[in-house]
Amino acid sequence: MHSVTLNVLRDHVVHPPDHETARPISRQALHLAVMDRLRKMMTEGTLPPGAHLNERALCEQLGVSRTPLREALKMLAVERLIELLPNRGARVVTLSAADIADAFELLSGLEALAGELACERITQAEVDDIETLHCAMSACHANGNLSDYFDFNQRIHDRINAAARNPALTQMYQSVNQRLQALRFRSNLHAGKWEQAVDEHVAMLRALHARDGAALGRLLRGHLMAKCATVLAHRLAVA
Repeated sequence: MHSVTLNVLRDHVVHPPDHETARPISRQALHLAVMDRLRKMMTEGTLPPGAHLNERALCEQLGVSRTPLREALKMLAVERLIELLPNRGARVVTLSAADIADAFELLSGLEALAGELACERITQAEVDDIETLHCAMSACHANGNLSDYFDFNQRIHDRINAAARNPALTQMYQSVNQRLQALRFRSNLHAGKWEQAVDEHVAMLRALHARDGAALGRLLRGHLMAKCATVLAHRLAVA
């Protein structure tokens, strides 16, 4: 797992470092590996909203030919993460403020429902697994490692969703969540907001242990809407 280490001071803004992307991708399931790498680059801001995707540069950077790259771009377009422009290549999608608010509102409801159902259906082994991920995530926070923190964070949210045992809910959650990955990542770049998110995860884990679905649902909804508020406030500040 590639790590990005950030030196974090409480109540200071943390700027994302440059993302190292020189490692060649293995040839197994090549277009899927390219998709994963491009998603991570978009999430961590190496490919920001509105960025034009230069095929030649990306092929050199990722160590692949144009065929798997173009297959990956087509699939990312289906996920609405990029736009394919006739005779002009592709660019990363830019979400409007209304798009962001609508998507977070929907995702918060999906995660709240997943939390309620998970408390009814989760096994103790799954709770133990989530607690292990939480400990690893907390260690990344203590070390200022936002990249690995975010990976563990998303695995926790995915585990809660999977424990709901509702494939239709999971499918919708994955579709909406994918569009918000970069914004969720960047909502932690301010150390105070990152600290708040960690505290919220502690409360979520407590509710999960207690199998308190109503409490976990409220916490998840509030957690997502707090991120939405952070994202929109930052957008307004830099406008």
